Formats: sequence, C-alpha cells, structure tokens
Amino acid sequence: MIVSPRRNRPRERSSPALEDQHVRKGIEGVQQWQDGEWMVRSIFGGAAVKTYRCPGCMQEIRPGVAHVVAWPVDGSGDLADRRHWHTGCWKARDRRSPAVERSRNAPRYG
Repeated sequence: MIVSPRRNRPRERSSPALEDQHVRKGIEGVQQWQDGEWMVRSIFGGAAVKTYRCPGCMQEIRPGVAHVVAWPVDGSGDLADRRHWHTGCWKARDRRSPAVERSRNAPRYG
C-alpha cells in the first residue's frame, strides 16, 4: 500500500482581497416584497463601524453586529435611501406594523 505524505499547509482559498471585500461590503441581491423590489446587502459582524437605528424595532444596531442594509431598486441607491435593519426585523417586516418612535415621556399605550 502506497501512502502519500500528509500536507501541512492549508489549501489555497480565494484571494484575501476578495474575502476582505465581501466582509466590508457584504453580499447583495434584489428581493421582492409587498411594497416593491429592494436591493438588500447583508453586512457581516466585523464590517459595521457605526451605530444605526433599525426602522423595524427602533433599537440600535451596534458596531460589530451583523445586519441588513436595504434600499429601493427604483431609487438612486444613494445614502439617504439606505436603511440598516436587524436581520430578523427585515425578514418579519411584512408580518408586523411599523414601529412608532415615542419620546421617553410619552404614554406606552394609547
């Protein structure tokens, strides 16, 4: 029986520059929802450096948290049209009503 020597080096993967680009920019694609077509980009945990407010739950998306960025396909796609969502909030947006932002002194129910 012929035994080949063991490889001690890891196999070649895709180029590091390509991997870095996916981490920074995420993976994007078009999604169809009740309110139209949206360009959606998944942002991986290490890529976010700012704090954003999710329009689905009005809670903060802190730096380092994986999330989704969405904007209308028919729009220009500029920064004013983009919204950062928690992944779960984005997936549930057809099943829940929009979150209402209240001040601290506003009544909870009413």
